[in-house]
Amino acid sequence: MSEIPRLNGVIRAFEEGKHAFAAFVNADVEAAIAFSTTRYDGIVFECEHNPWDIRALRDSMQYLLNRGQIAKSGSVAPPVTPIVRVPANGAEKSQWHAKQALDLGAYGIVWPHVSTVEEATNAVAACRYPRLSDAPFYKPEGLRGDGPTAACRYWGITQQEYYKRADVWPLNPEGEILVILMIEDVAGINNLDKMLSEVPGIGALLIGEGDLSQELGYPRQYEHPTVLEHMAQVREVAARYNVPVGHPHVSAENVERVVEEGYRLLMPAPVRTFAGLEKGLALTGRA
Repeated sequence: MSEIPRLNGVIRAFEEGKHAFAAFVNADVEAAIAFSTTRYDGIVFECEHNPWDIRALRDSMQYLLNRGQIAKSGSVAPPVTPIVRVPANGAEKSQWHAKQALDLGAYGIVWPHVSTVEEATNAVAACRYPRLSDAPFYKPEGLRGDGPTAACRYWGITQQEYYKRADVWPLNPEGEILVILMIEDVAGINNLDKMLSEVPGIGALLIGEGDLSQELGYPRQYEHPTVLEHMAQVREVAARYNVPVGHPHVSAENVERVVEEGYRLLMPAPVRTFAGLEKGLALTGRA
């Protein structure tokens, strides 16, 4: 391994055998500032259902960095790792969204609606630079265009060091790029064993409960037995390949079950409370 310590906090948690914690966040400066001092391992800037605003994403990633935290840690690793969910579904095979996010310095890409081996291959390949066919970890063949200047600055390392580290984990043990595939339909579940056996470089899976439950006829009924049964199939297949599985809707009510079921990427949404307001209203007779 390089002398530079692990930069991606989500990968670090996985390597240490821990659960990783993340949350979906709008590409918004105020949100980035708010999350910069939390104990999340990473955040996923949500650009699938929100407009693709590359300038807002760039600014949010910059404001996520806290110079005081980095100075005290003695490492250039960001305290909270930025990952981006791109807008394109797997079947659209969009590579330019991933390229732009990675070129800003993102440490991973979440790919929505990946359902086939071909789509999974494209997702991993889009996050890798091309290399000669006799190079280590050649497959899947890299498709990412070369433009690392901003990413090197963001990561705080030299260009040559960036080239060493800007590869997908765990295919390349030194890689800092986490490729997360969203399994959101029955076709994806049926093809998952093939995807994981034929496509190296898949770092984690994230179940898209919303779309999956919609297809199954129980929209947003996340606790419905049929939905839970299909989610269990994803975990069972992933366990055979030691690929972490993420749960996107973790709450105080279900976190115990989620942990017991074996999810390793937990995504609890931050809860906005109005405790002071509510208590004040009660004390002043306005409750």
